[in-house]
Amino acid sequence: MDPVATGLDRLVAEDARRLRGRRVGLLAHPASVDRRLRHAVPLLAAALGRDLRVLFGPQHGLRGETQDNMVEWRSYRDPATRLPVHSLYGEHRQPTPEMLADLDVLVVDLQDVGARYYTFAWTLLLCLEACAKAGKQVLVLDRPNPLGRAVEGNVLDPAWRSFVGLAPVPMRHGLTLGELARWLRAHGGLDVDLDVVPLGNWRGDRYFEATGLPWVLPSPNLPTVDSAVVYPGACLFEGTSLSEGRGTTRPFEIVGAPFVDPERLVESMARHDLPGAVLRPLHFLPTFQKHAGRLCGGVQVHVTERNRFRPVLAYLALLVEIRRLWPADFAWKEPPYEYEREKLPIDILAGGPALREAVERGDDPRAVADSWQAEAGAFAAAAAAARLYA
Repeated sequence: MDPVATGLDRLVAEDARRLRGRRVGLLAHPASVDRRLRHAVPLLAAALGRDLRVLFGPQHGLRGETQDNMVEWRSYRDPATRLPVHSLYGEHRQPTPEMLADLDVLVVDLQDVGARYYTFAWTLLLCLEACAKAGKQVLVLDRPNPLGRAVEGNVLDPAWRSFVGLAPVPMRHGLTLGELARWLRAHGGLDVDLDVVPLGNWRGDRYFEATGLPWVLPSPNLPTVDSAVVYPGACLFEGTSLSEGRGTTRPFEIVGAPFVDPERLVESMARHDLPGAVLRPLHFLPTFQKHAGRLCGGVQVHVTERNRFRPVLAYLALLVEIRRLWPADFAWKEPPYEYEREKLPIDILAGGPALREAVERGDDPRAVADSWQAEAGAFAAAAAAARLYA
């Protein structure tokens, strides 16, 4: 089987000919590397010379150094290329006309993880909108969706738009970033010149390991493919008082709090018979963020069969059980969260209040998750026209 090539690999292989003689900006982050782990910035700087005019970075920065939500970073000048680096997570989340003025094309090379809450998709949408207004082309260098084609969870209610969801897509959307860009352009009716350099030798239903590509953490708390696999469900815990494992070596796979009895939780979770996963009781001591320096009880979610595992169902069940077992201790996180200062974080993560209300009622998690299948299926059908891979 021929090795999978990313959009960056393919652009470099053609010696970036389609960009020659054009003024280029590049939106990238640490995972913007080719198969040989060479980063996009020096690769395009070597190929384009002075035609590479400006660099942009999303949440966590071009260098990926900022840890958490709402940890902003400022623009600076790249010491290696001497190019200006504009922050799209701070004073500006959308490129300004001034940032785009000296460009003909904005190249986007970001490793997405296939979940609605991951902000890179919405940075892309804001770039599409800005480039539509400014008459600039957008060229997306595509990368695999590490979670394959499965679609899961509810579709965002537009009344609950935020920077963890700016368009009506499911919690787990099943598209690559290039495909999502095509869908966003069509859905929003954007008059933008969009092109995608597609992946080579990739099938859309493959998990990341099947590509043979190196995994570079796209954000500080997704260090492994395993953490990405659970993320579409585990990220919901950001909307609670419980630790989602930040400050440990297995973020998002581990959840818990000082008041949780691990053995009791695992015993209670057995009734849900979650497919494709085993829950292991554990204690952990977060080194930063929620409950830093305090002994927590909780679980680690070990995914045993990815094709059967449903991350949204698994972590929804954990929310229901933890609140049922420890109602006096469980709490929803208060705002602010991702630039939203009034609505509850769990509601903007969940795309509306329905999930929170279901947890508060103690509804059956499987029935709740199954009730979303029709809308998730409708999205998948509507998004089929944007797909680039079998």
